Amino acid sequence: MSSTSAIDIQNAKFNTLGLTKSITAKGKICCYTRSLESSSSKNPILVLIHGYPQSAYMWRHVIPLLPPNAPLFVPDLPGYGASAPIEKNDKLSVGTAALEALKEQVQKADGKDSGNVEVVLIGHDRGARVAHRLSVSGVCGIQILGVCLIDIVPTSTQWQHFASPAAAAKEVTGYFHWPLLANTDLATRMITAFGPSNWCQEMILRWSGENFAGTDNLKADNALKVYGDFFAQEHTLKASCEDYREGATTDVEREERDQKEGMW
Repeated sequence: MSSTSAIDIQNAKFNTLGLTKSITAKGKICCYTRSLESSSSKNPILVLIHGYPQSAYMWRHVIPLLPPNAPLFVPDLPGYGASAPIEKNDKLSVGTAALEALKEQVQKADGKDSGNVEVVLIGHDRGARVAHRLSVSGVCGIQILGVCLIDIVPTSTQWQHFASPAAAAKEVTGYFHWPLLANTDLATRMITAFGPSNWCQEMILRWSGENFAGTDNLKADNALKVYGDFFAQEHTLKASCEDYREGATTDVEREERDQKEGMW
């Protein structure tokens, strides 16, 4: 990293937005919070969950648009950004770790047991898949009042497209990374050879579309450096590939079982 590190840039930006950074004692989750002590059923905590290959920094444009009195919890997912990796990277394990971190922060803010924490989950990309799983499986001590899933279809639906030659042919250029990253060992070696930061930045720009103003916003605030520097961490590359491996195994198998039981 250069003289100004990714975490310094991210911390400074969230500080200007009025959020406080913490690293949780359990799980070592990096998170940014605001007004957790004022949450209620009428003013639930908005949990903003980022996607691949980014960090919590992606929410910097959204936060100023939210109600100023809305309690916020904005984590780096385990293994991403400044958060430590965890043993399992299926969506339920990742989401549970994030919400356990939230409960710790609520207890810290209130000075008492967190009880039943009321939240609305807002997830983008892989973060939306985490939110989707949490909305079905739940987490003890968390009451999910609402869910906003941005830019996804169910994981099983996405994989079903690969079973159709016509559908797969149309999507292969945009979703080639799904089967690649699911092969964790091969993917980590290939991306390491290419350069993890280069990979991260190229993928983001590849998916950014053709709206030049939107792309400029995406790049603003040194964002590509932040994402690229975080992604250059060996544990982030490994955790992100394991995320996709679980998406091709544990997550989709669990989702198919739920669908058969009428839970989706």
